[in-house]
Amino acid sequence: MDLSTMPDNEDPKAAITETKSILPPISELKRWQWWGLVFLNIAFLLIGQGTALILIRFYYEHGGESKWTATLAQNAGFPILFIPFILFPKMKEPATRSPPIVVFSVYFVLGALVASDHLLFSVGLAYLPVTTYSLICATKLSFSVLFSYFINSQKFTILIINSVVALSLSACLVGVSNYAPDPPVVDRTQYILGFLATLSASALYALLLSATQLSFHKFIKKETFAVVLELQIYTSFVATCFSLVGLFASGEWRWLRDELGSFNEGSLSYAMTLVWTAVAWQICSVGVVGLIFIVSSLFSNVISTLSLAISPLVVAVVYDYTLNGPRVIAVLLGFWGFFTYIYQHCVDELGFSTKKKPQEKCPACSC
Repeated sequence: MDLSTMPDNEDPKAAITETKSILPPISELKRWQWWGLVFLNIAFLLIGQGTALILIRFYYEHGGESKWTATLAQNAGFPILFIPFILFPKMKEPATRSPPIVVFSVYFVLGALVASDHLLFSVGLAYLPVTTYSLICATKLSFSVLFSYFINSQKFTILIINSVVALSLSACLVGVSNYAPDPPVVDRTQYILGFLATLSASALYALLLSATQLSFHKFIKKETFAVVLELQIYTSFVATCFSLVGLFASGEWRWLRDELGSFNEGSLSYAMTLVWTAVAWQICSVGVVGLIFIVSSLFSNVISTLSLAISPLVVAVVYDYTLNGPRVIAVLLGFWGFFTYIYQHCVDELGFSTKKKPQEKCPACSC
């Protein structure tokens, strides 16, 4: 994180000394540690998102109907994030210099956006075929480019543009390739609702990522990775409260007993589906927020889109499908876009190191 966001009268070294965390500040990580943290969060995002989407799909295909229950499952797993703080008490960070009311307002707004986004995605998953859903989700990277430019002042290079285009094309190929069973037949109104909900969710997701990056830099102003868990706990708590209110206000809570009894795979499978969805989504969310904190909101969305690109590989294993030509091209394009973005970071890092290296003096004249 950029130390320039700290107040002028604050000594960065003093602030770092006061931070009693087992994790050093991001600015003090060695390059191999920084890259290790990046790839760890990439793994969290890819594994968590892929697992959660398959489980939510399983929920709808085997008798689940409640949109608010699916939304609640995506938010209510946040208590597991207390485990690292219990095991490692020194992870707790000192309070930020921003007023508490400002920080909690940020958490409240982000939590409300998270709940709304998860609800919209749940509606899309319920009413759209997997192919159409994936195709529309590919637009979130385009939205992210727009929001990153205007909100986060993201600088774009040829390599980054190439990465965005390659990943978008990859996700589109996934969308037009029918690799998984479609949901039960829905009427025209439900299909249109699912289409609009997924498109709105894609735009809202991109806005949420950019708003999170802005919050880290302008309001939260903490340097160690523990702030990622802290933000995820508070925003998930707010999102859970919104989901519970929606569940009871909509009357869908009355369906739960019938859903539990009529679920095709049994009541135990019903419960485990929701529990593991909650766990998987928290793992995914830590990866999403972690990449925003360490790199940028655009990079986080690039990895999220990469998970759509490689989803044919996952589905081929889960549903025992064979990869055809378009799916193979989609996977290759996805990896090409990913490594292009990584290469851009390597180029940036090399240029930064060159600028920091002191200029050698002329041995002849010592000038």
